[in-house]
Amino acid sequence: MRTILIALAIVGLASPVMAQNAGQVARAVSGSSCPGCNLFQANFNGLERSGLNFSRARLRQADLSLTVLNRANFANADLRDIEAYGGVFSSANFAGADLTNASLVGVHLRGANFAGATLTGANLSGADLSGARGLTQGQLDRACGDATTNLPAGLHIPPC
Repeated sequence: MRTILIALAIVGLASPVMAQNAGQVARAVSGSSCPGCNLFQANFNGLERSGLNFSRARLRQADLSLTVLNRANFANADLRDIEAYGGVFSSANFAGADLTNASLVGVHLRGANFAGATLTGANLSGADLSGARGLTQGQLDRACGDATTNLPAGLHIPPC
């Protein structure tokens, strides 16, 4: 019995943990909302939609480069390690989202909501966060940017 349990544990460790759901990815990259979906490493490159709901979704390591997802809902989503170079997320909701180590270089985030979001290690170089809501100095102190990062009045960001 012990040998069987050890073998099962080894198989469990060798199998992919929380791999993406291909059906959910296909639905989402075609432009449909997918709250709570597992979109791990999905490629959204160039997608243009407005008002999609990805709340509580797992988008870790997803490619959101050059996407236009204005007013999208990413509340409480796992956005760790995403690549979103040049994306447009105006008035998007990132409340409670985990953006740890996200690459948000050159991203338009005008009017986006960052209340309770984690920005540890996020690169906001060249990002436009004008009018961002819920953004605190404490969040920005854990991220980095450059001289072209546009922040709400009174906030600053450490250099990358």
